[in-house]
Amino acid sequence: MRRIYESRIDAPPILDTVVDFPNAERFTEAWQAIRDEALAVRMETVPRFHEIMPEQADISANDGLDWRMFVLKAYDVGVPENLARMPVLSTILAGCPEVKSATVSFLAPHKHIPRHRGPFRGIMRFHLGLQIPRLPDGRPAAIMMINGEDHRISDGECLLWDDTYPHEVINLSDKPRVALLLDVWRPHMPPDMEVLSRAIVGFVQLGMRYRGVSYSA
Repeated sequence: MRRIYESRIDAPPILDTVVDFPNAERFTEAWQAIRDEALAVRMETVPRFHEIMPEQADISANDGLDWRMFVLKAYDVGVPENLARMPVLSTILAGCPEVKSATVSFLAPHKHIPRHRGPFRGIMRFHLGLQIPRLPDGRPAAIMMINGEDHRISDGECLLWDDTYPHEVINLSDKPRVALLLDVWRPHMPPDMEVLSRAIVGFVQLGMRYRGVSYSA
């Protein structure tokens, strides 16, 4: 499957929001309101990633430090109680059907997410900085290494990228990193790949409903 996507959907690691996700602007313009809603959520009540998806324990439970995920929607399956707690973000999401999943990520101080890669090139990953701690020299303390290159975003800044490239994340500070993570449908796919991608999304939706996964805080 990976070889099919990599050969049929040619994409660089870092993508252009203007071309590939024009609605990114709606999220960046509202980043302060989204941040305020996110910070009103009690982080300690939010499930850890591997508590939602045990198969992700290798990258979530690897060092005993928390990576917590407040999920608002996952592959078009909404979490009503979580959406209700973030009305500004929920309103924006309702107008952006290309966003398949939306999560507020709380990354504990000094947490390291080891190098890994996603399997599904039909989806792009969007990060929006909500509360990004800084190092003493002023640089953002959260580093995303994508395909061997260092990427850092500050509060209100965003990055659109292809997570099928090898990547890892580390928070070098003594404070948590808070970011909005979106999975965005990739535009302009070859017709056969779009059909396959939609089938994969449908399969994931069925699996989540069958498992009865709870995303609530």
